[in-house]
Amino acid sequence: MTADALFSPVKFGSIELKNRIVLAPLTRNRAAPGNLPSTLAATYYSQRASGGLVITEATQATEDGQGYPDTPGLYSDAQVAAWKVVTDAVHAAGGKIVVQLWHTGRISHSVFRPDGLPPLAPSAIAPAGAVYLPGWQKADFETPREMSQADIDRVVDGWRAAAANARRAGFDGVEVHAANGYLIDQFLRDGSNKRTDGYGGPIENRVRFLKEAVAAAVAGWGSGDGVGVRLSPHNPYNDMKDSDPATTFTAAAAALKPFGLAYLHVLEPVGTSPALAPAMKAASGLPLIVNGGYGAETGAAAVAAGTIDAIAYGTLFLANPDLPARFAAGAPLNTPNPKTFYGGTEVGYTDYPALAS
Repeated sequence: MTADALFSPVKFGSIELKNRIVLAPLTRNRAAPGNLPSTLAATYYSQRASGGLVITEATQATEDGQGYPDTPGLYSDAQVAAWKVVTDAVHAAGGKIVVQLWHTGRISHSVFRPDGLPPLAPSAIAPAGAVYLPGWQKADFETPREMSQADIDRVVDGWRAAAANARRAGFDGVEVHAANGYLIDQFLRDGSNKRTDGYGGPIENRVRFLKEAVAAAVAGWGSGDGVGVRLSPHNPYNDMKDSDPATTFTAAAAALKPFGLAYLHVLEPVGTSPALAPAMKAASGLPLIVNGGYGAETGAAAVAAGTIDAIAYGTLFLANPDLPARFAAGAPLNTPNPKTFYGGTEVGYTDYPALAS
């Protein structure tokens, strides 16, 4: 098996991809003051524009959505202007780029919130573990505040406003981050959602927040064909648990079907058994991007099999800005340096060499 299957074009809603190799969303913690994407971000993302699609690092839809140091937002005019520099650079390099929008929910701390209050969550359940504060000091997670209806309405509207800002900033679409233990995922899973109102209990209620956030993003973007959603049915990250992931995430995928979205993006490591992504694709009726440890041959085999439409690459694309060219040539790959993944300067960010160098 060669990498050939990764190099056919495909269309996800209104987004035309020249190949099936996608840059996975990767938090890099290099935002400038004001939660602006840094000037280096334009270089970083445009270096990787030879992929079929660039998905940005998770980006705050609202000011109170932050949970880590130095992550960008998309709720201010200054942020829109800074992201426009990034999108222009990616487009000039021949690429397509969507912004991943999140709210971290309980995976935050009062220090990140403008009101100084504990973070929001579906239920007042503190996750196990610690949060990194500005300056990279660690602190225990706080017990979050259970969201009121007013909280829910305000935060949901943040996805609408941020999606509208994404269009102003020149993005080709938006991805709603509903994975990895952040706010939407906290509503989906019964380990973190103990509500007794219309947002908790049976899965029909627990998918309600997801549906409202997606509807808001669609409204802000202006249509569903530029909106994707990311889900992570197996990921225990951020102290996440669910009693029946197959039922929960098939229902979550099915809830997306009416919106006419561009794609479904599932974090599911290669070789996972039982694999839920194919059932989620069928339930949603959407093109499927899968992310989780694929290489050139395993990714090509997955696409050639017909169930998966594209592969999102994380650390391999981080360390190899020209990953498609390397896959096509069967060339050696640069080795990722985990010590430079989070925070810092251009080292381990924009200085990985391309084949031509």
